[in-house]
Amino acid sequence: MDLKELCTLAVEAMGHAYAPYSGYKVGAALLCADGTVYQGCNIENASYTPTVCAERTAFFKAVYDGHRDFTAIAVCGGKDGVLTGAFPPCGVCRQVMREFCEDDFLLCFVTPEGYETHTLAEVLPFSFSAKTHMQL
Repeated sequence: MDLKELCTLAVEAMGHAYAPYSGYKVGAALLCADGTVYQGCNIENASYTPTVCAERTAFFKAVYDGHRDFTAIAVCGGKDGVLTGAFPPCGVCRQVMREFCEDDFLLCFVTPEGYETHTLAEVLPFSFSAKTHMQL
């Protein structure tokens, strides 16, 4: 699957978002190493903390199905479901990505003009994962 197709699936996923409070709908499409794609959307809640982001929805669906090897994710969003610009993942989503992905994991931010790409290493310039051990 190419990145353009992955971005298209993220836009499709955005249409499933439940965002009655912020109005910002976000969609994600997560590509597994074997070619399987998992879509996710944001799901808001009035008390805020139970809200879940599109990226984590996609990751958790994939992990539930036994996938642990990921290559890329496309993310898009906008007010009332209209693409308004790049929607980089929040810190919690970046930490979930760090749990399962290597530095070269690719993030595609869908924009009205197309998409831009970054690696996980670029969006998490300093990170600590369970795979990294420090000894004193």
